[in-house]
Amino acid sequence: MTMTSTSIPAAPAVPTVPAAPAVPRRGALRPLGQTEVRITGGFWARRQRVNGRATLAHIESRLESEGWLPNFDLASTGTLPAGRRGREFSDSEVYKYLEALAWEIGRTSDGVLEARFRAIVARVAAAQEPDGYLNTMFGRPGQEPRWANLEWGHELYCLGHLFQAAVARERTRPGADDGLLAVARRAADLVCDVFGPDGIASICGHAEIEVGLAELARLTGDERYLAQARLFIERHGAATLAEHEWGRSYYQDDVPVREADVLRGHAVRANYLSAAAVDVAVESGDDELLDALRRQWERTIARRTYITGGQGSHHQDEAFGDDWELPADRAYSETCAGIGSIMFASRLLLADGDPRYADLVERTLYNVVATSPSAEGTAFYYANTLHERVPGVPADPEATSPRAAGALRAPWFEVSCCPPNVARTFASLDAYVATADDDGVQVQQYARAEVRTTLPDGREVAFDVETNYPEDGLVRVTVRSAGEWTLGLRVPSWAVGAALRARSADGVEEREVAPGLAEVRRRFAEGDVVELDLPVAPRVSVPDPRIDAVRGCVAIERGPEVLALESVDLAPAGLDDVEGVAVDLSSPPVERDGRVWVRVAVAPSGAHAWPYGGAPDAASPATAEVPLVAYHEWAERGPSTMRVFIPVA
Repeated sequence: MTMTSTSIPAAPAVPTVPAAPAVPRRGALRPLGQTEVRITGGFWARRQRVNGRATLAHIESRLESEGWLPNFDLASTGTLPAGRRGREFSDSEVYKYLEALAWEIGRTSDGVLEARFRAIVARVAAAQEPDGYLNTMFGRPGQEPRWANLEWGHELYCLGHLFQAAVARERTRPGADDGLLAVARRAADLVCDVFGPDGIASICGHAEIEVGLAELARLTGDERYLAQARLFIERHGAATLAEHEWGRSYYQDDVPVREADVLRGHAVRANYLSAAAVDVAVESGDDELLDALRRQWERTIARRTYITGGQGSHHQDEAFGDDWELPADRAYSETCAGIGSIMFASRLLLADGDPRYADLVERTLYNVVATSPSAEGTAFYYANTLHERVPGVPADPEATSPRAAGALRAPWFEVSCCPPNVARTFASLDAYVATADDDGVQVQQYARAEVRTTLPDGREVAFDVETNYPEDGLVRVTVRSAGEWTLGLRVPSWAVGAALRARSADGVEEREVAPGLAEVRRRFAEGDVVELDLPVAPRVSVPDPRIDAVRGCVAIERGPEVLALESVDLAPAGLDDVEGVAVDLSSPPVERDGRVWVRVAVAPSGAHAWPYGGAPDAASPATAEVPLVAYHEWAERGPSTMRVFIPVA
């Protein structure tokens, strides 16, 4: 393998606050931020390039043409509500876009993006009221009063994203004179005054303010913000919001957070709230709350999560279903819910150091977040089905699509939370690659990368990661600075039989390593190499029989990627639809010509007046070998039918 990259600056002698989305002040691990880790090639570098070159410009263009950015101009000139466009939460998409720009500027130092960032911040700042209030939908003559619709208004939700944008900017460009942090702090001070212990005793119908406040507290040291985040979290479950047609569980106002057993209700809201609750629990040393969140995560992953890592099986309320309610053809699996799940799991990883949390982050990144955007980065999935029965109709590139409608990616939605959410995730992805503790560094996500950091006692750690993962499973770490420390390499739960090799001037040490964290502690010399060989061969995954919707089916996975059967690949079987195809497990999946192939049996076709009856004909069906596609690549070749879970012949 070869690796080309641009060198990153040497780590400072004294560790600074990492340029990462979540930076807890305590916990088992700390994240390594953008100045310490740089992705230099491979799968995720390609995604970051497309994000930086195409997706960001696409988002800004639509924010302008849809009127969501001009809403701030109308607010600053006093002409609202006339001319305002977009839903009540459209302000938040501007803030998520600013956050994405902040991470991308931190990653690339792009001067054009810097100018765009500052221009948008100026428009946002001009719309802020003297007391700190900032929203284009409420609070002015002709609009509903401030805080009048906490169930649906999303005022606090929008501010939460504003706070996260300001945090990203300050961590990537400390002391920048653009004014965004001051805007965020004025708004946060107002929230504390209005919703504090003696103020409005309620919550926002969409959790997000909590995670924004917690991170703003970490950034600024202002404990009022953390106290307000805790207050909002503790108010959940107190029935302060009006009853909802789908129950108060929709916005997690049915049961106190620390008493819940599982995530429920709207999947994005649930994950954002849980991520914030981890922040509060860690910062305040609340072990009871943290234990409750661990318990909820365990059951949610075991019973309410798709094989892709996706969450949410209800379309009407974008919500989790009951335990084992995971229908493939009705999977909602909203992209934003996947990102919220990553936020939740990555915070638990930092708190506990358990690599299972990083396993879920990897699964969700490859099979939800990477699935949403097109290869060009200018069309997106809002929902991520696991079984498409009807080929979709290509979206009009100039149109705005209804939420989650269509079986093909669309350029924009009336509810367009997912595109800027994807953009901020890809732009900040370097900060998810590795973590550190007092004695070393752990590689949590595999990408070609450079890692340069300093441990708390001043030991410098520098190494390069070379890999073509997930195309192959070899991960090679080359040490670039001498010293004694511990290198940890995550072995995913599926990687049974992984091998670890340590090469130095003294020879080669090799051992098999079990799923978990494989560690090498030694006095490293510059040029030492540690290799982790992960078995990424295709494997058959059988769903729990309690998942009724896919009983009798299997999925095929390869490394971290879930694979799918797509109709455009069925020509060898003489078919153009995935219905009526069953996998023949007497022949295991094989790799050939860079693809995974399975043998399928083709059920006899024919019309039936009634789809129920006796046992089918036991005659042996015809079989054919067909290729599978990585789920994140499905529908890139035009309209098709698709399925992840395939019936067994």
